[in-house]
Amino acid sequence: MLEKSFIPADHETSLYQEWEKSGVFHAHPEADGKPFSIMFPPPNVTGTLHLGHALDFTLQDILIRWKRQQGYNVLWQPGTDHAGIATQMVVERALDKEGISRTSLGREGFLERVWEWKNQSGDTIVKQLRKLGASADWERERFTMDAGLSRAVRKVFVQLYEEGIISRDYRLVNWDPHFKSAISDLEVENKETNGSMWYIRYPLDDGRTITIATTRPETMLADAAVAVHPEDERYTDMIGKFVTLPITGRRIPIIADNYSDPEKGTGAVKITPAHDFNDFEVGKRHSLSTLTILDETAHIWLEEIRNELKDVPGIASIEFATSLAGLSREDGRKRIIQELERLEWLEKIEPHKLQVPYAERGGAIIEPRLTLQWYCDAKKLSIPAIEAVESGKISFEPKQWENTFFAWMRDIQPWCISRQLWWGHRIPAWYGPDGTTYVAENEAEAQVQAGENVPLTQDEDVLDTWFSSSLWPFTTLGWPDSTKELARYYPTSVLVTGFDIIFFWVARMMMMGLHFMDDVPFKTVLIHGLVRDEKGQKMSKSRGNGIDPIDLISEFGADATRLAICAGTGPGRDIKLGQKRVEEHRAFITKLWNAARFLEMNGVHPSETFDATKVKSSLGRWILTETNNAIQNAEKALSIYRFDEYANCCYHFVWGCFCDWFVEFSKPFLTENNAEAEEIRNVSAYVLGIILRLMQPVIPFATATLWKELGYKGKFTDIHWPENFTVTNPDQASSELQWVIDLISSIRAVRAEMNIPPAQKTPLLLNEASPETLQRAQNWSEVIGRMARVSEIKTIETEIPRYAAQIILKEATAFIPLEGLIDLDAERARLSKEIQKNESEIVKVRRKLDNADFISRAKPEVVEENRQRLKTFEHDLTRFKEALDRIL
Repeated sequence: MLEKSFIPADHETSLYQEWEKSGVFHAHPEADGKPFSIMFPPPNVTGTLHLGHALDFTLQDILIRWKRQQGYNVLWQPGTDHAGIATQMVVERALDKEGISRTSLGREGFLERVWEWKNQSGDTIVKQLRKLGASADWERERFTMDAGLSRAVRKVFVQLYEEGIISRDYRLVNWDPHFKSAISDLEVENKETNGSMWYIRYPLDDGRTITIATTRPETMLADAAVAVHPEDERYTDMIGKFVTLPITGRRIPIIADNYSDPEKGTGAVKITPAHDFNDFEVGKRHSLSTLTILDETAHIWLEEIRNELKDVPGIASIEFATSLAGLSREDGRKRIIQELERLEWLEKIEPHKLQVPYAERGGAIIEPRLTLQWYCDAKKLSIPAIEAVESGKISFEPKQWENTFFAWMRDIQPWCISRQLWWGHRIPAWYGPDGTTYVAENEAEAQVQAGENVPLTQDEDVLDTWFSSSLWPFTTLGWPDSTKELARYYPTSVLVTGFDIIFFWVARMMMMGLHFMDDVPFKTVLIHGLVRDEKGQKMSKSRGNGIDPIDLISEFGADATRLAICAGTGPGRDIKLGQKRVEEHRAFITKLWNAARFLEMNGVHPSETFDATKVKSSLGRWILTETNNAIQNAEKALSIYRFDEYANCCYHFVWGCFCDWFVEFSKPFLTENNAEAEEIRNVSAYVLGIILRLMQPVIPFATATLWKELGYKGKFTDIHWPENFTVTNPDQASSELQWVIDLISSIRAVRAEMNIPPAQKTPLLLNEASPETLQRAQNWSEVIGRMARVSEIKTIETEIPRYAAQIILKEATAFIPLEGLIDLDAERARLSKEIQKNESEIVKVRRKLDNADFISRAKPEVVEENRQRLKTFEHDLTRFKEALDRIL
């Protein structure tokens, strides 16, 4: 006998352990079946499960479980990413608590500590994914720095270097002054900050001055030019002349460039190529010098320009300029502003909002810095990737993300692949005493290139984490070796990921897969939105609205969490999720459990001899027809990645058709012992079994428990996706049962609208009813009476009762007499008041939505909330007016 209620904690761990031990998650490349494979977007080894992960992996697991049911040869390849900067930061913080520095340990000692940490704590997120129910092939778990992947990374680097696609160059990078390393754009978070705009006068040789506006006065030490727009008449005669920098005394040219915007500031901007990305491009166009005045820790460093300092009267002094050396950029800025004020070169200061780049890890302010780094020619690699999407070899779902992909790829810049860290894949490049570079897969091969007696020093840098993860789809399958896994599962079927890493990971996997495998890495890129709170706001620590999915699983169960995620995931849109939504979906699982328990208590058990094609009763044929529809709709939804439609299809079929109608309709039969009653019992068990199979991809724990406890044959993990079957005369059954459902629903609606007390039964009067309608009413009188609180069903010929609620039933009209049941005057007053209230609210909301200023300024979720409120008020107004019309 089933327990009174389903308690997830009593079943989830033991079920999962049973599944994993049985090997049901394990892929068999040698087995039959069309291949279907998905690669983990490898979570950081430092990570813990957050709602973004829960969304990502729930969707993948639904697809994986569904394809297993369909008989595909499935691989869900798991693994984690070494997460260079994040992991180094975690271990350094741990060392700080011990009073140990990274540098005191040395590179080898530090790496030993990182590996020790990884082996002890690096599988936290993997354990949490098991709690979510992720059915990955854990026996094949990979790590981006395991031996096999490291070998593949070195091979790729060497080949791309030999092909001229990888090289070293001086370019501007995002520099983290805390870690003293270049970082990727994805690791930079721009925050709006209240700052200042300083207006500084630069003197020309002829005695005039030109005023520039800047938010970074400290970088003027490395200015290379002043730029004005070539068509700005204010400065036409200045183009080609020189100004003298007020602090260093250097002379720099005034140049004409379209980058300068006449509408912003003064229309004249200082150009500092080594400290601004836009300025760097201007500098390249005009062959300007690239002086660097901030060192790797973002302190003023005058070494590069010390020889260019000039002692110019009225400008500044060499002593002052050199006194800035060693100051932080913030302190240097203050000193420079003070000196400019003293020398009267500062014209004015205005408050100014600006976007300041911060390191996502560690929180340091990022500095554009000119450094020697390793670069990959992404432009060359991007061409086949663009063609793959254009030709349809790779498709994006939703399709509009292809436009985002094209926009970025067609303007792609060189990819900085080196990082000044210790944790990561060390760059396989060695240098001789004369600076000659030798790139090889190992030091022995590099030594052969250099010669036996040439001392070599390996490059200190490591590769960008995205470099190794861009190889993930084929290196995890054994490349560069020719493996059966590689032959069977590459290219993979679907990549499930968020839109925020289309550029950083998705596009780079395309580039590398096409280059090294001569084929796309995946056929479909399924893009989902972000997880937001129930009000549509982005989750953040500052708002205090973040939710730990492990807490949701602990309180409501993994199934309810998964179902809430699935139901909220539409094509490309953000997902609203919170405790209330998960609790609502736990109620669905409870509803299913209670229905199964009720049926079991009433003698419903699976039958091995049941034949759905031989069912005779209208009730049985109706629910079987609805079951067929549910199978078709669920399969269609999953095939086009409409997870919300899949969840809603299951929800409405199980809660609506099966629990609320079929089980209720079945109650009289379940107390009898005749052929029709036995048929209804068998139909109940058959349909319930299909429901369990239909919902196994999204709520595996509850469905598996019910399957086992109710006595269905076979291991639940081996049960295939349900297929459609033949139903005798389905249209007749559907027509009859839909008539009953519509009648009961209409009576319930009238009773609710008219405030008829729930315990008060009412007669139902039929007028102009056909023989078929009268027969249906008679056949289903017990059900109608019980479910719609009807005392009797009678026919009337001509006399229509006064003050009766009216229901249209095809050719017939049904009446519910109201006189004597309710206080008609009080009800008229109540309905009139509700009508006025809704009309007033509609006016208010429409006024808001018709206000263009509100639409443009309000948050999208607020606008959408008001639109939904308007629909609700309009719907309620219609209902109240119809109810009032019935009693006027």
